[in-house]
Amino acid sequence: MSRFVHEPVLVDEVIRFLAPRPGRIYCDGTVGGGGHALRILEASAPDGRLVGIDRDPSALEAAGETLKPFAGRVTLVHATLGRMAQVLEDQGTPAVDGILLDLGVSSPQLDVAERGFSFSKEGPLDMRMDPTTGETAEDLLRRVSASELERILREYGEERYASRISRAIKEALRKGEVSTTTELARVVRRAMPHGAARRERIDPATRTFQALRIAVNRELEELGEFLRVFPELLNPGGRLVVISFHSLEDRMVKERMRELGWTSRLPRDLAQAAGERTEPTCRTLTRKPVTASDLEVARNPRARSAKLRACEKTEEGDP
Repeated sequence: MSRFVHEPVLVDEVIRFLAPRPGRIYCDGTVGGGGHALRILEASAPDGRLVGIDRDPSALEAAGETLKPFAGRVTLVHATLGRMAQVLEDQGTPAVDGILLDLGVSSPQLDVAERGFSFSKEGPLDMRMDPTTGETAEDLLRRVSASELERILREYGEERYASRISRAIKEALRKGEVSTTTELARVVRRAMPHGAARRERIDPATRTFQALRIAVNRELEELGEFLRVFPELLNPGGRLVVISFHSLEDRMVKERMRELGWTSRLPRDLAQAAGERTEPTCRTLTRKPVTASDLEVARNPRARSAKLRACEKTEEGDP
Protein backbone atom coordinates (compact mmCIF):
# COMPACT_ATOMS: atom_id res chain seq x y z
CA MET A 1 0.00 0.00 0.00
CA SER A 2 1.34 3.41 -0.98
CA ARG A 3 2.55 5.76 1.72
CA PHE A 4 1.62 8.76 -0.44
CA VAL A 5 -1.60 9.88 1.29
CA HIS A 6 -2.35 13.53 0.70
CA GLU A 7 -5.46 15.63 1.34
CA PRO A 8 -5.96 18.05 -1.56
CA VAL A 9 -6.84 21.67 -0.81
CA LEU A 10 -9.63 23.86 -2.20
CA VAL A 11 -11.23 20.91 -4.00
CA ASP A 12 -14.72 22.42 -4.29
CA GLU A 13 -13.24 25.67 -5.55
CA VAL A 14 -11.15 23.81 -8.14
CA ILE A 15 -14.25 22.10 -9.50
CA ARG A 16 -16.21 25.37 -9.53
CA PHE A 17 -13.62 27.23 -11.57
CA LEU A 18 -12.44 24.35 -13.76
CA ALA A 19 -16.09 23.39 -14.48
CA PRO A 20 -15.39 19.85 -15.79
CA ARG A 21 -17.93 18.48 -18.26
CA PRO A 22 -18.58 15.13 -19.95
CA GLY A 23 -16.78 14.49 -23.19
CA ARG A 24 -13.96 16.94 -22.46
CA ILE A 25 -10.30 16.36 -21.66
CA TYR A 26 -8.36 17.82 -18.74
CA CYS A 27 -4.77 17.86 -17.53
CA ASP A 28 -3.67 17.79 -13.91
CA GLY A 29 -0.09 18.96 -14.18
CA THR A 30 0.78 18.08 -10.57
CA VAL A 31 -1.43 15.06 -10.02
CA GLY A 32 0.10 14.05 -6.66
CA GLY A 33 -1.97 11.36 -4.98
CA GLY A 34 -4.87 11.96 -7.36
CA GLY A 35 -7.26 13.76 -4.99
CA HIS A 36 -8.13 16.63 -7.34
CA ALA A 37 -8.03 14.33 -10.37
CA LEU A 38 -10.58 12.03 -8.74
CA ARG A 39 -13.09 14.87 -8.40
CA ILE A 40 -12.42 16.07 -11.95
CA LEU A 41 -13.11 12.60 -13.33
CA GLU A 42 -16.28 12.28 -11.24
CA ALA A 43 -17.53 15.67 -12.43
CA SER A 44 -16.77 14.87 -16.10
CA ALA A 45 -18.46 11.45 -16.08
CA PRO A 46 -19.23 9.36 -17.98
CA ASP A 47 -16.64 10.04 -20.68
CA GLY A 48 -14.41 12.96 -19.64
CA ARG A 49 -10.72 12.15 -19.83
CA LEU A 50 -7.70 13.26 -17.81
CA VAL A 51 -3.95 13.31 -18.32
CA GLY A 52 -2.15 13.36 -14.98
CA ILE A 53 1.48 14.50 -14.80
CA ASP A 54 3.87 14.31 -11.86
CA ARG A 55 7.63 14.27 -11.44
CA ASP A 56 7.45 12.09 -8.30
CA PRO A 57 7.20 8.34 -9.07
CA SER A 58 5.69 7.72 -5.60
CA ALA A 59 2.90 10.18 -6.35
CA LEU A 60 2.14 8.52 -9.68
CA GLU A 61 1.96 5.13 -7.99
CA ALA A 62 -0.50 6.49 -5.43
CA ALA A 63 -2.53 8.27 -8.11
CA GLY A 64 -2.78 5.02 -10.03
CA GLU A 65 -4.36 3.36 -6.97
CA THR A 66 -6.71 6.28 -6.29
CA LEU A 67 -7.87 6.52 -9.91
CA LYS A 68 -8.25 2.78 -10.57
CA PRO A 69 -12.04 3.07 -10.98
CA PHE A 70 -11.42 5.46 -13.90
CA ALA A 71 -8.63 3.44 -15.53
CA GLY A 72 -10.12 3.75 -19.02
CA ARG A 73 -10.38 7.53 -18.76
CA VAL A 74 -7.05 8.52 -17.24
CA THR A 75 -3.42 8.48 -18.40
CA LEU A 76 -0.57 9.09 -15.93
CA VAL A 77 2.79 10.39 -17.13
CA HIS A 78 6.12 10.80 -15.32
CA ALA A 79 7.27 14.31 -16.27
CA THR A 80 7.65 17.87 -15.00
CA LEU A 81 4.91 20.44 -15.54
CA GLY A 82 7.30 22.44 -17.73
CA ARG A 83 7.12 19.57 -20.25
CA MET A 84 3.32 19.57 -20.41
CA ALA A 85 3.24 20.67 -24.07
CA GLN A 86 5.34 17.68 -25.12
CA VAL A 87 3.37 15.29 -22.91
CA LEU A 88 0.06 16.38 -24.40
CA GLU A 89 1.48 16.21 -27.92
CA ASP A 90 2.65 12.66 -27.25
CA GLN A 91 -0.85 11.76 -26.03
CA GLY A 92 -2.38 13.08 -29.25
CA THR A 93 -4.21 15.87 -27.40
CA PRO A 94 -2.13 19.03 -27.96
CA ALA A 95 -4.92 21.18 -26.49
CA VAL A 96 -7.25 20.39 -23.58
CA ASP A 97 -10.34 21.90 -21.99
CA GLY A 98 -8.87 22.57 -18.58
CA ILE A 99 -5.55 22.51 -16.71
CA LEU A 100 -4.95 22.32 -12.96
CA LEU A 101 -1.73 22.99 -11.06
CA ASP A 102 -1.35 22.43 -7.31
CA LEU A 103 2.16 23.76 -6.71
CA GLY A 104 4.67 23.19 -3.94
CA VAL A 105 5.62 20.25 -1.76
CA SER A 106 3.04 17.70 -0.60
CA SER A 107 2.49 16.31 2.88
CA PRO A 108 3.76 12.80 2.02
CA GLN A 109 7.01 14.27 0.69
CA LEU A 110 7.47 16.19 3.95
CA ASP A 111 6.50 13.25 6.12
CA VAL A 112 9.01 10.73 4.72
CA ALA A 113 12.36 11.50 6.36
CA GLU A 114 14.36 9.81 3.59
CA ARG A 115 13.15 12.43 1.09
CA GLY A 116 15.05 15.14 2.98
CA PHE A 117 12.39 17.85 2.82
CA SER A 118 11.76 18.16 6.56
CA PHE A 119 14.05 19.87 9.07
CA SER A 120 12.23 18.12 11.94
CA LYS A 121 13.01 14.58 10.74
CA GLU A 122 16.59 13.40 10.28
CA GLY A 123 17.30 12.35 6.75
CA PRO A 124 19.71 12.86 3.85
CA LEU A 125 20.03 16.30 2.25
CA ASP A 126 18.10 15.25 -0.83
CA MET A 127 14.93 17.36 -1.44
CA ARG A 128 14.40 16.10 -4.99
CA MET A 129 10.75 15.71 -5.96
CA ASP A 130 11.97 13.20 -8.51
CA PRO A 131 14.55 11.10 -6.66
CA THR A 132 15.56 9.39 -9.90
CA THR A 133 17.36 12.36 -11.42
CA GLY A 134 19.15 15.64 -10.81
CA GLU A 135 21.38 16.98 -8.06
CA THR A 136 20.46 16.73 -4.39
CA ALA A 137 20.37 19.59 -1.91
CA GLU A 138 23.77 18.49 -0.64
CA ASP A 139 25.15 18.52 -4.19
CA LEU A 140 23.82 22.03 -4.66
CA LEU A 141 25.19 23.30 -1.34
CA ARG A 142 28.65 22.01 -2.19
CA ARG A 143 28.56 23.32 -5.77
CA VAL A 144 27.43 26.92 -5.29
CA SER A 145 29.48 29.74 -3.82
CA ALA A 146 28.50 31.50 -0.61
CA SER A 147 27.27 34.49 -2.63
CA GLU A 148 25.13 32.30 -4.89
CA LEU A 149 23.72 30.49 -1.86
CA GLU A 150 22.91 33.86 -0.31
CA ARG A 151 20.99 34.80 -3.48
CA ILE A 152 19.02 31.54 -3.38
CA LEU A 153 18.06 32.02 0.27
CA ARG A 154 17.14 35.67 -0.22
CA GLU A 155 15.23 35.23 -3.48
CA TYR A 156 13.48 31.90 -2.99
CA GLY A 157 13.18 31.90 0.80
CA GLU A 158 12.82 35.65 1.37
CA GLU A 159 15.31 35.12 4.20
CA ARG A 160 16.47 38.40 5.75
CA TYR A 161 19.53 36.73 7.30
CA ALA A 162 20.61 35.06 4.04
CA SER A 163 24.16 36.39 4.23
CA ARG A 164 24.83 35.06 7.74
CA ILE A 165 23.18 31.73 7.04
CA SER A 166 24.95 31.12 3.73
CA ARG A 167 28.37 31.78 5.28
CA ALA A 168 27.56 29.50 8.22
CA ILE A 169 26.44 26.67 5.94
CA LYS A 170 29.53 26.86 3.76
CA GLU A 171 31.78 26.89 6.83
CA ALA A 172 29.95 23.90 8.33
CA LEU A 173 30.32 22.01 5.06
CA ARG A 174 34.04 22.78 5.01
CA LYS A 175 34.35 21.32 8.51
CA GLY A 176 32.27 18.24 7.65
CA GLU A 177 29.53 19.20 10.10
CA VAL A 178 26.56 18.97 7.72
CA SER A 179 25.33 15.77 6.12
CA THR A 180 21.71 15.47 7.33
CA THR A 181 18.60 17.63 7.45
CA THR A 182 18.68 18.06 11.22
CA GLU A 183 22.35 19.08 11.13
CA LEU A 184 21.58 21.69 8.47
CA ALA A 185 18.66 23.03 10.52
CA ARG A 186 20.95 23.30 13.56
CA VAL A 187 23.49 25.33 11.58
CA VAL A 188 20.77 27.69 10.35
CA ARG A 189 19.39 28.25 13.84
CA ARG A 190 22.86 28.95 15.24
CA ALA A 191 23.52 31.49 12.47
CA MET A 192 20.51 33.62 13.42
CA PRO A 193 21.24 36.82 15.41
CA HIS A 194 20.84 36.51 19.17
CA GLY A 195 17.15 36.53 20.07
CA ALA A 196 15.94 36.47 16.45
CA ALA A 197 15.01 32.78 16.56
CA ARG A 198 12.81 33.33 19.62
CA ARG A 199 10.91 36.09 17.82
CA GLU A 200 10.10 33.85 14.85
CA ARG A 201 6.59 32.46 14.54
CA ILE A 202 7.99 29.62 12.44
CA ASP A 203 11.09 27.49 12.85
CA PRO A 204 14.12 29.57 11.76
CA ALA A 205 15.10 26.82 9.31
CA THR A 206 11.79 26.99 7.41
CA ARG A 207 12.77 29.60 4.83
CA THR A 208 16.19 28.04 4.15
CA PHE A 209 14.68 24.61 3.51
CA GLN A 210 12.00 26.15 1.30
CA ALA A 211 14.58 28.04 -0.75
CA LEU A 212 16.79 24.97 -1.22
CA ARG A 213 13.81 22.83 -2.25
CA ILE A 214 12.76 25.39 -4.86
CA ALA A 215 16.30 25.64 -6.20
CA VAL A 216 16.94 21.87 -6.28
CA ASN A 217 13.71 21.23 -8.21
CA ARG A 218 13.91 24.34 -10.39
CA GLU A 219 10.31 25.00 -9.42
CA LEU A 220 10.12 28.60 -10.60
CA GLU A 221 11.79 27.76 -13.92
CA GLU A 222 9.31 24.91 -14.50
CA LEU A 223 6.38 27.18 -13.66
CA GLY A 224 7.76 29.93 -15.90
CA GLU A 225 8.04 27.56 -18.86
CA PHE A 226 4.48 26.37 -18.32
CA LEU A 227 3.09 29.91 -18.00
CA ARG A 228 4.85 30.90 -21.22
CA VAL A 229 3.07 28.27 -23.32
CA PHE A 230 -0.16 27.40 -21.52
CA PRO A 231 -2.53 29.43 -23.76
CA GLU A 232 -1.49 27.18 -26.64
CA LEU A 233 -2.45 24.13 -24.54
CA LEU A 234 -6.05 25.26 -23.97
CA ASN A 235 -8.96 25.00 -26.36
CA PRO A 236 -11.06 28.17 -26.69
CA GLY A 237 -13.13 28.39 -23.52
CA GLY A 238 -10.66 26.14 -21.71
CA ARG A 239 -9.69 27.09 -18.17
CA LEU A 240 -6.52 27.19 -16.10
CA VAL A 241 -6.68 26.84 -12.30
CA VAL A 242 -3.51 27.30 -10.25
CA ILE A 243 -3.09 26.77 -6.50
CA SER A 244 0.12 28.26 -5.12
CA PHE A 245 1.63 28.37 -1.64
CA HIS A 246 4.51 30.77 -2.21
CA SER A 247 4.34 34.51 -2.89
CA LEU A 248 6.78 34.27 -5.81
CA GLU A 249 4.67 31.62 -7.55
CA ASP A 250 1.45 33.52 -6.93
CA ARG A 251 3.01 36.70 -8.32
CA MET A 252 4.16 34.90 -11.48
CA VAL A 253 0.67 33.48 -12.06
CA LYS A 254 -1.07 36.80 -11.37
CA GLU A 255 1.22 38.77 -13.69
CA ARG A 256 0.92 36.26 -16.54
CA MET A 257 -2.86 36.21 -16.32
CA ARG A 258 -2.91 40.02 -16.25
CA GLU A 259 -0.60 40.16 -19.28
CA LEU A 260 -2.82 37.78 -21.25
CA GLY A 261 -5.87 39.90 -20.44
CA TRP A 262 -4.23 43.02 -21.88
CA THR A 263 -5.34 44.50 -25.20
CA SER A 264 -4.07 47.46 -27.19
CA ARG A 265 -5.56 50.90 -26.47
CA LEU A 266 -5.25 51.79 -30.14
CA PRO A 267 -8.26 51.61 -32.47
CA ARG A 268 -8.67 48.09 -33.80
CA ASP A 269 -7.33 48.78 -37.32
CA LEU A 270 -4.28 50.65 -36.01
CA ALA A 271 -3.63 47.95 -33.41
CA GLN A 272 -3.75 45.26 -36.09
CA ALA A 273 -1.39 47.24 -38.27
CA ALA A 274 1.01 47.60 -35.34
CA GLY A 275 0.82 43.89 -34.58
CA GLU A 276 -0.74 44.52 -31.18
CA ARG A 277 -3.39 42.36 -29.56
CA THR A 278 -7.00 43.43 -30.20
CA GLU A 279 -8.66 40.72 -28.13
CA PRO A 280 -7.56 39.33 -24.75
CA THR A 281 -6.01 35.88 -24.84
CA CYS A 282 -7.46 34.98 -21.44
CA ARG A 283 -10.16 36.35 -19.19
CA THR A 284 -9.33 36.32 -15.49
CA LEU A 285 -12.01 34.60 -13.39
CA THR A 286 -10.60 35.50 -9.96
CA ARG A 287 -10.24 39.23 -9.27
CA LYS A 288 -8.48 38.33 -6.02
CA PRO A 289 -6.99 34.97 -5.06
CA VAL A 290 -9.44 32.49 -3.59
CA THR A 291 -8.43 31.17 -0.17
CA ALA A 292 -9.59 28.32 2.06
CA SER A 293 -12.46 28.66 4.49
CA ASP A 294 -11.83 28.59 8.24
CA LEU A 295 -13.47 25.17 8.30
CA GLU A 296 -11.05 23.75 5.72
CA VAL A 297 -8.03 25.29 7.46
CA ALA A 298 -9.14 23.72 10.76
CA ARG A 299 -9.38 20.34 9.05
CA ASN A 300 -6.24 20.74 6.92
CA PRO A 301 -3.75 23.38 8.17
CA ARG A 302 -1.79 23.15 4.88
CA ALA A 303 -4.68 25.00 3.23
CA ARG A 304 -3.94 28.15 5.24
CA SER A 305 -1.42 29.53 2.75
CA ALA A 306 -3.12 28.27 -0.43
CA LYS A 307 -4.11 30.83 -3.07
CA LEU A 308 -6.17 29.89 -6.11
CA ARG A 309 -6.28 31.88 -9.34
CA ALA A 310 -8.16 30.99 -12.51
CA CYS A 311 -8.57 32.24 -16.05
CA GLU A 312 -10.41 31.22 -19.21
CA LYS A 313 -9.03 31.27 -22.74
CA THR A 314 -11.12 33.52 -24.97
CA GLU A 315 -12.61 32.43 -28.25
CA GLU A 316 -10.59 34.88 -30.33
CA GLY A 317 -7.46 35.68 -28.33
CA ASP A 318 -4.01 34.67 -29.52
CA PRO A 319 -1.13 33.84 -27.16
